[in-house]
Amino acid sequence: MFLYCAYAAVAAMAIVLLVMPKFLPFLKKLKFGQTIYDLGPKAHLAKQGTPNMGGIVTALATVATTAVIAVIVGVKRGWSFALENNLWPLLFITVGCMALFGFPDDYIKDVKKDHEGLKPKQKLIGQMIVGLLFSAFCYWKIGSDVILPFTDKTWNLGYFYIPIMTVLVMFITNSANLQDGVDGILSSVTIVGMAAFGLIVLFMGLGGRVEALRGEHRFLPIAVLCFALVGASLGFLRYNRHPAMIFMGDTGSMFIGGAMVGVAMLAKCQFLLIPICFTCIMSSVSVMMQTTYFKITKKKYGQGKRIFKMAPLHHHFELSGMKENQIVLMYALVTAVLSVIAVLSMKAFY
Repeated sequence: MFLYCAYAAVAAMAIVLLVMPKFLPFLKKLKFGQTIYDLGPKAHLAKQGTPNMGGIVTALATVATTAVIAVIVGVKRGWSFALENNLWPLLFITVGCMALFGFPDDYIKDVKKDHEGLKPKQKLIGQMIVGLLFSAFCYWKIGSDVILPFTDKTWNLGYFYIPIMTVLVMFITNSANLQDGVDGILSSVTIVGMAAFGLIVLFMGLGGRVEALRGEHRFLPIAVLCFALVGASLGFLRYNRHPAMIFMGDTGSMFIGGAMVGVAMLAKCQFLLIPICFTCIMSSVSVMMQTTYFKITKKKYGQGKRIFKMAPLHHHFELSGMKENQIVLMYALVTAVLSVIAVLSMKAFY
């Protein structure tokens, strides 16, 4: 099984490295450039016009590699390709998040030159639909219990599972989108985090302690997608590291957010999103804290005050004097340490 995952990582990375040199000039020719807002860090204004929507290549490389390997192995071993095969729900949530509100947002901004993109209400409705359908599927096919890390127990959420998981899908996809604000940051944390999720799923599947993961057709597609995304993100980082030649865009960040939450839900390890996706989550939390505090102080004192120099949190570090590469390295190291803890926390289920 580890060999198939290695193939997936190498194949996805190779696809990105082969396609991106052709894709970059194509985007430049069509003038699909990123619009940099005046409200952001002033240093980012120099990035105006940098090609966007690079996440399309990452997403397509990941999906193609996962589907091809899953189908080849499935045909070879006589798998059933019914709904019990986790390939289909994985493709639904990843491609759904990208196609319904990731790509349209980038298209409106970069092609139609409408700086607002999709309206927040439109995004939330799309995320809610995808989250609701995926949560209902998991409730029906995977079950309503979630694993409690550092124990050998699970917690059954019962009828609360679907609404809680729907909100989780919306929160994680938005968090991944907010994280993508510094060159190479989302690619870097994705490489580390998805490698951790891939190992966890492999160990759980091989150990056979979780009924919903038993059978290669259940856990292998999840692990393959994890490592395919690792390889694709490695290839994309070649062009996205500072100074970025191309940005991921909402197309890529929404795809990654969907992959993170989709893998966690199918593997019943939703609690592991907290350590593995900690930096993404803190991006959302910092925005909520900043907005709430500003409104409270404005109402009380007549003038809003801020907790951070700028939100999301990575912009606060940037305005505090840290270089973009330093921020990326810090976030990757934090994710690596927390990911190791996450892998070890599941020992009882291996």
